[in-house]
Amino acid sequence: MSDSSVDSLVSVVMGSKSDLGLMQAGIDRLAALGIPHEVDIMSAHRSPARVADYASKLQTRGVMAIIAGAGAAAHLAGVIAAHTIIPVIGVPIAATKLNGLDSLLAVVQMPAGVPVASVGIDNSENAALLAAQIVAFKLPGLSEKLLEHKAAMEEKVSKASSETAFRG
Repeated sequence: MSDSSVDSLVSVVMGSKSDLGLMQAGIDRLAALGIPHEVDIMSAHRSPARVADYASKLQTRGVMAIIAGAGAAAHLAGVIAAHTIIPVIGVPIAATKLNGLDSLLAVVQMPAGVPVASVGIDNSENAALLAAQIVAFKLPGLSEKLLEHKAAMEEKVSKASSETAFRG
């Protein structure tokens, strides 16, 4: 999903193909910002050796941030973080009857020494924006795009306020 002629700066991984729908917003945001990225599927539980091998090689390839989405026990982000010093952003996915609370706790309750950042449940777009902020100074013009995004959000709120606010 990334341009193979350009080294990926962000790696997006997810625990299963069924997570792709929820991770797509983040993937789309990376693409819209022009950030070279890659997308893969691997499981901390069903393919642990592959996860360890993948994570341990990312730094030598120039990856600067990792977005890891997983549901249920959601150990993918933590297992990746155990094998690299690259910042890992966990995206808890609501895949069980607990509606993502189990995933959220698995991502945020990492032991000391193995940090994983977390965004809200099913919020891969925020993960992509955080990854963009991590790599912002590596890509010319990305800082400006992020500032434009923030300005557009502010304008949207301001417009909504002017259209709906009243004093009675």
